[in-house]
Amino acid sequence: MTENVSLFQEEQLFIVGRPVVSIFHNPQNLFSIIKLKIQETNTTYQEKEIIVTGFFPSVVQETLYRFTGQLKQHPKYGIQFQANTFVKEIPGTEQGVVHYLSSDLFPGIGHKTAETIVKKLGKDAIKIIINNPDALDEIPRLTEDKKETLRSVLEQNLGLDRIMIQLNDWGFGPQLAVRIYQMYENETIQLLTENPYRLIEEVEGVGFQRADELGAKLHITGDHPDRIKAAVLHLLNAGALSEGHVYMEAKDILPQAKSLLEMSQAYEIPFEAISKACIELREDSKICGEETRLYMPSLYFSEIGIASKITELVQKNAEQSAFPTSEIRKFIGDAEERFGVSYAETQVDAIEKAINSAVMILTGGPGTGKTTVVRGIVDVYAELHGLTLNPKDYIEKDEPFPIVLVAPTGRAAKRLSESTELPAMTIHRLLGFTGQEKEEETEKEVGGRLIIVDEMSMVDTWLAHQLLKSLNDDCQVIFVGDQDQLPPVGPGQVLKDLLASKAIPTVELTDVYRQADGSSIIELAHQMKKGEMPQNMLAKTSDRSFIQAGSDQVADVIKQVVSSAVKKGFSIHDVQILAPMYRGPAGIDAINKMIQELVNPKKTEKSKEITFGDVTYRIGDKILQLVNQPNSNVFNGDMGEVISIIKANETIEKQDLLVASYDGIEVTYQRGDLNQITLAYCCSIHKSQGSEFQTVIMPVVRGYSKMLRKNLLYTGITRAKNFLILCGEIDVFKYGMLRTDDLQRNTTLAQRLQIEEVLEAVKDSVEPESAQVTETTNSTNVEQQEEQLSLESQSLNTDNYLDIHPLIGMKGISPYDFLEEEI
Repeated sequence: MTENVSLFQEEQLFIVGRPVVSIFHNPQNLFSIIKLKIQETNTTYQEKEIIVTGFFPSVVQETLYRFTGQLKQHPKYGIQFQANTFVKEIPGTEQGVVHYLSSDLFPGIGHKTAETIVKKLGKDAIKIIINNPDALDEIPRLTEDKKETLRSVLEQNLGLDRIMIQLNDWGFGPQLAVRIYQMYENETIQLLTENPYRLIEEVEGVGFQRADELGAKLHITGDHPDRIKAAVLHLLNAGALSEGHVYMEAKDILPQAKSLLEMSQAYEIPFEAISKACIELREDSKICGEETRLYMPSLYFSEIGIASKITELVQKNAEQSAFPTSEIRKFIGDAEERFGVSYAETQVDAIEKAINSAVMILTGGPGTGKTTVVRGIVDVYAELHGLTLNPKDYIEKDEPFPIVLVAPTGRAAKRLSESTELPAMTIHRLLGFTGQEKEEETEKEVGGRLIIVDEMSMVDTWLAHQLLKSLNDDCQVIFVGDQDQLPPVGPGQVLKDLLASKAIPTVELTDVYRQADGSSIIELAHQMKKGEMPQNMLAKTSDRSFIQAGSDQVADVIKQVVSSAVKKGFSIHDVQILAPMYRGPAGIDAINKMIQELVNPKKTEKSKEITFGDVTYRIGDKILQLVNQPNSNVFNGDMGEVISIIKANETIEKQDLLVASYDGIEVTYQRGDLNQITLAYCCSIHKSQGSEFQTVIMPVVRGYSKMLRKNLLYTGITRAKNFLILCGEIDVFKYGMLRTDDLQRNTTLAQRLQIEEVLEAVKDSVEPESAQVTETTNSTNVEQQEEQLSLESQSLNTDNYLDIHPLIGMKGISPYDFLEEEI
């Protein structure tokens, strides 16, 4: 074979050959499957052709490629070559390079010009041009047009190869390397050589440690400003994503950053260097500072935006005339007759307050009638405003439906729609998000007049801001939720902060109405809300029981309970196991495998199934959607069933397909999409939020201890509609009940709403006995707070590193007055 010189020089298994056919190529992540005619290899493989899989761009037939990687035995398709890197082979002799550069790939570059280039740059001319495009300036009488042709064609044909190989040399695997290339494209090497730490901000899946390893390879070490800034950004991001903080205090960030920086490199980092990095990050708008608090910009402006919109709505309400109580009560009476209900006085108060408030909160535990009140609000609002509630009437007129009902999850939206008999959707779908955004802001305007947001406790700060900014100034907003449930998965605690601010008219429903047939589940939930430990936890009732079992026994107990339920005719889709952790013998993963083998085992050798990672899917399996897919009308938290599996030899694409049904909505998943689902016989309590199940089985064992808290247990218990079966250790349950305040989130939304005009408007709009308005923070308190924060900052040698930027207790000032014009 003619001698070839590859851009990749490491000694490892390789195969060189020409593609015969491209079997599959995903343009989004570049995952490809091709059949290759082998020309050279150092493997033990003896056949003339082989299947090559990996992450690489579309291949060109009859072009020579070199793949490095390893041989793998596929259980069905036999031996394949799994490629880690790829490269187009380039000529290694002067004659070969001349022939290559004068080929049809380079229009305008003739044989004579190619000879001139090779004479000047030698047999490595191609590599020299790729690594240094300016090298063409040394070639005499070469026009700018020809230089551009050579540079662009070589970059197009070999540039990606070079970049992927360099990323591989830097330690990035194929999938992550593809994501990095898709972010920076042809500038990848240059940009990362200048500042590898930008990966933390711009590429999902790269944290500080990974970027710091690359920084060390590029000699960016010690107290380099980029390294310190990256540590600060990493800690702020981790605080938001892992702990739900909207901001972090400088007194916490600085020592954590120092520890992080010194842990990976034996180099002392002074606090002054970290303080300076914080100042520069703020000057570059990479972070925001307020007093001694540090924020990521998206969360900082989200809090300000929420406070501003709420302020506008509350103040607007104070300026508008209200409907007379007598008129509202008349229509409430009509609604009672129409729906066959009788509203309690607190429910009537809630409907009245909702009708006459631009923004209001309706809160309460399970069974207190929140859904009944929401239906009443919608009906009375429509009657008072002369609106029809038939969606078809608005479709015919090409007008937006005036009542907008939304919830953070698909299952919660479905429940809201069923209870009101009106259309409801997820917030993401309302705003037109695809679920793939990374802090992308909505520009959509929502045209509804009455906006009702259910399960508000699940809505994080960023999403709440996106929703509120999309609303017109003339709408009314009602937030519905239970603050004792788990906080959002994302940063913030919007519902809790809105309630704490006392700046919004609020009705809390406390009387329990859904407690028929002696139900004790709701009674248990309300005892938990009050912090009371029921005396009869171990007593068996008609709808609740606690089966005592140790950590090593609880899996068998769950298996027996599910087996018994199935034998009695219960559908597995009506029985839901909830657990807080994924790993361990009583974790979600182990329980899912156990229940799958119990209710949906492989029936015959020919039964179809797909294995993805550690999970095997079969027809009939209960599955959970993990990400939002508005285009398919399925969302994070939706539960469905596998209804079909199509094997690769049955499809044109030559790949396995899985088809699932979500209440009649069919979604097809390619193998690469299977990370979007998981088995759902058991799911996390977080994922269950917003849902309701006929029967809930919830293990509570010592292995869960670090996760157990009152709001987690409360959320799990309140998912049960008819039957609740707790199993595990009663003392562990009691332990979790007592843990209530060790995961406090850092937020400032409640303080931002402490504005005199807002509080005065609320005072005027509520009855004196129910107002309970918090007084505005006076200037003395603000000064004391600032002094304390200043002292804390000085104790870490950070005095005066952030300007004082208070937004609380300032009469007549809107948060937006602090934004620069371009924001």
